[in-house]
Amino acid sequence: MRSKEKISYFYDGDVGNVYFGPNHPMKPHRLCMTHSLVLSYGLHKKMEIFRPHKAYPVELAQFHSADYVEFLHRITPHTQHLYDNELSRYNLKEDCPVFENMFEFCQIYAGGTIDAARRLNHGLCDIAINWAGGLHHAKKCEASGFCYINDLVLGILELLKYHARVLYIDIDVHHGDGVEEAFYFTDRVMTVSFHKYGDMFFPGTGDLKDIGERDGKYYAINVPLKDGIDDTSFTRLFKSIISKVVELYLPGAIVLQCGADSLAGDRLGCFNLSIEGHAECVRFVKKFNIPLLVTGGGGYTKENVARCWTVETGVLVDTPLRNEIPDNEYSEYFAPDYTLRIPNSSIENLNSKSYLSQIKVQIMERLRCIQHAPGVQMHEVPPDFLIPESDEDEQNPDERVNQHTEDKHIERDDEYYDGDNDNDHNMDDAP
Repeated sequence: MRSKEKISYFYDGDVGNVYFGPNHPMKPHRLCMTHSLVLSYGLHKKMEIFRPHKAYPVELAQFHSADYVEFLHRITPHTQHLYDNELSRYNLKEDCPVFENMFEFCQIYAGGTIDAARRLNHGLCDIAINWAGGLHHAKKCEASGFCYINDLVLGILELLKYHARVLYIDIDVHHGDGVEEAFYFTDRVMTVSFHKYGDMFFPGTGDLKDIGERDGKYYAINVPLKDGIDDTSFTRLFKSIISKVVELYLPGAIVLQCGADSLAGDRLGCFNLSIEGHAECVRFVKKFNIPLLVTGGGGYTKENVARCWTVETGVLVDTPLRNEIPDNEYSEYFAPDYTLRIPNSSIENLNSKSYLSQIKVQIMERLRCIQHAPGVQMHEVPPDFLIPESDEDEQNPDERVNQHTEDKHIERDDEYYDGDNDNDHNMDDAP
């Protein structure tokens, strides 16, 4: 048993201040709310807190096509009317609108996941957390499902520099299609996604029969679920599948996407998980004592997202949290009860025992096709991406030390931010 884990936590308040537009369900402000709760429970004292670097375009192009990254960098709400063809080509439509500071938003959340992977690679921490990450739908050449840059793929690519095998686990209510697609033909990444499937539910992929191809055959695992799955059914299935996967695949690192839209009562979700049930999955994965990168993901009832990711931060630092929420910057959002626990919905669980048993049996049969953990010839490790160094003499002295440079490493005891205002405060009731 290793000594007490070192936890690295990445946060930049700027990600919470962007606005996708009126009536859009994605509210990045949920990240400010989460961070405020983390602070109010004193969890920051048990972690190293970092402000992530803004990922350079060439870093994003380690997975995404250079032309797509360049377009994201160039487009603004004021110029988008000039680029109808490109907007269509890159799927920048209703679900993925162009908004103010969109590219910087992508740079920050992707930078957090890349930084998290690098700290794990260098043994500087055992667990790395980036709640702003987990945008699992983005594809190589296009945006999808509120996701523009796939930080998870970029983080996994970093981990593959040091680890022969990486396990990706996704408990978002939506299928982790972008990550699965990126690694569908390789055995160096096993993807396991637990999600709602059927009834034209987005993104429409993730059937049980989708198992990977070529070298990746049997290394994509999909667990298609129906509406209303509850804690008991979900966690039992999760633990039995993940324990067998870890036993057979022997990953060197695990990436866990903790989309909170699988919680009961989510605006876009249809599952019936409590925060305790959702967090139990995190607790279970942590017990393997394998280097772990944890991200956020979906989640559209933002006060419940903040509750969930705060509880899971507590799980990762081995700190139980009292149910009464301490006073914090966003206390009014947790009225009238001001508690962490949320009630389950009254929706019916359409996942019968026989249906879940059938899924488990088929997945276990396919796992038997993995004779042993795949080996890989590890050559000289490529360096971490070289960040261009700036020449201070050429900089404008008024601009020389910006906030991001100054806060490259933020000390944990003064991790408070100004300006995390809710720019969407009056839109919670939007349909």
